[in-house]
Amino acid sequence: MKLQQLRYIWEVARHDLNVSATAQSLYTSQPGISKQIRLLEDELGVEVFARSGKHLTRVTPAGEAILEVAGDILRKVESIKQVAQEFSDERMGSLDLATTHTQARYALPQTINNFMKSYPDVSLHMHQGTPMQIAEMAANGTVDFAIATEAMSHFNDLIMMPCYRWNRSVVVPKDHPLAQVAKLTLQDVAQYPIVTYVFGFTGRSKLDDAFSREGLEPKVVFTAVDSDVIKTYVRLGLGVGIVASMAFDENQDQDLVRLDASHLFEYSTTKIGFRKGTFLRGYMYDFIQQFAPHLTPDVVKQVQSCSNRAEIEEIFSRQQLPDL
Repeated sequence: MKLQQLRYIWEVARHDLNVSATAQSLYTSQPGISKQIRLLEDELGVEVFARSGKHLTRVTPAGEAILEVAGDILRKVESIKQVAQEFSDERMGSLDLATTHTQARYALPQTINNFMKSYPDVSLHMHQGTPMQIAEMAANGTVDFAIATEAMSHFNDLIMMPCYRWNRSVVVPKDHPLAQVAKLTLQDVAQYPIVTYVFGFTGRSKLDDAFSREGLEPKVVFTAVDSDVIKTYVRLGLGVGIVASMAFDENQDQDLVRLDASHLFEYSTTKIGFRKGTFLRGYMYDFIQQFAPHLTPDVVKQVQSCSNRAEIEEIFSRQQLPDL
């Protein structure tokens, strides 16, 4: 059994059983990958992938178990490389982040700008996706950190730490009737069509819960994953927008009116997560602290030593998070 063979089956599974795409991503040949997978299966005495002719059709039950172990092995190999690189050149390496559009567009730019100035020899790669995709990327080791509000609690292999709290604003054109309301109520908002996030994005569940508690049925006519798209359709008169307050830009959104809605909805908490057992290099600890100053290296190391989420929650239970 070779490490290369484990990498091949892992990457083939990650590329939806497309051997050609896997070969391109690994800069090798398709026949070479197929041969090595067959050799591994012959050695193990089981098939990792079921086939129809020459095409892979699904992962077998045995393959599912093998891939889980292979993923752990490959992550440990990567950790060994990280340890070696930390001692050979602590300011050179790479950092992969997964996050949503709102975080990437409004919460992260200053942190990333400062980080890149401090670590010019670290290549930073940002992946955007749904909260579930983001959490999956962190859980399977595709990225180092996931930054999101939703979904990460579904993955037991992730260590999650709270970064900041945030709430929502209603955005409307300047001539909209709500622009004249002194203090919004949910009844005010529910009178109009609503443009907001897709369910599962950017604290959408807290929004739905608030209307439900008041016995109101909001008329959500348009949803999107991108705050800027939501504001575009508010400008077109499709409805009133409900977005994260951080997503309102005083300069670029001068044609809209932002109405504070923090008294209508529960606060949401954005967290940063990484897979248990991940070796964090010095610049990774620094990135976390730059993004969330209360998450010092000592605090993060304390969190890493916790055996369960209840212990992690206890660390932050008496800490007042900053509002964004």
